[in-house]
Amino acid sequence: MTTLPFVKMHGLGNDFVVLDGFEHPVAVTPELARKIGDRRFGLGCDQILVAAPSTTADARMIIYNQDGSEVEMCGNGIRCLALYLRSRGRAAGPSLRVETLSGVVTPAFVGDAVRVDMGPPIWDARRVPVDADGEVVDRPFTAGGVTVSISCVSMGNPHAVQFVESVATAPVHTLGPVIENHPFFPRRTNVEFVELLDRHHVRMRVWERGAGETLACGSGACAVAAVAIRLGMAASPVTVSLPGGDLVLEWDGGTSSVFMTGPGAEVFSGELVV
Repeated sequence: MTTLPFVKMHGLGNDFVVLDGFEHPVAVTPELARKIGDRRFGLGCDQILVAAPSTTADARMIIYNQDGSEVEMCGNGIRCLALYLRSRGRAAGPSLRVETLSGVVTPAFVGDAVRVDMGPPIWDARRVPVDADGEVVDRPFTAGGVTVSISCVSMGNPHAVQFVESVATAPVHTLGPVIENHPFFPRRTNVEFVELLDRHHVRMRVWERGAGETLACGSGACAVAAVAIRLGMAASPVTVSLPGGDLVLEWDGGTSSVFMTGPGAEVFSGELVV
């Protein structure tokens, strides 16, 4: 057996185990990711983040879900990783560039918070990806015998957004996994349930691909703001209230980037026996 140093962090309750691939290179297998992510037999987390060297940016972020699957992007994770890198002396300036599977992302430090250029929303169905041509925006969709109206967008990872009367009574745990695993989504999808409060404020719950319901999803909040603005239901900036707290999203429309601002926190550190 060996020991693996780790840091536990969270962004609005969306929690992560951060591994330092600069100091302790590690190959995270699906089995190891599931062991770390297990909340009874491991450390417990929604995702595992590996901070690793990059040849094209200041660092590389490798992301594994609790179920062992590797994913392209994590909005809360990128904020936590940026704060982690700054606290370890690997981000000396006001911003840094982080390589992900969805491209290079640029987080900037704003006091204790992080403002992230998340890139423009991708509406092209095949690039989200979903099994359709053109765009899937405010389109009827049937899953599990229930028909809802969804809008599909990628913020580096796939999202299916729907609006509900109340997130408190939304069928997150029944409809969420059915939509996540529907064949319409070849790489599965994150599923957002959104309640409009006013033109600059929405409330959201999310069923995350590979993790179940989480207290927050940064890329999901970006997707929700982009859909609400595109449909004329909201205007930038949009505060997205999640069970774990609030994120502020800005989007000017078109091909411009979505900017996400929010916190991250380090909880504790230690060594994991693997």
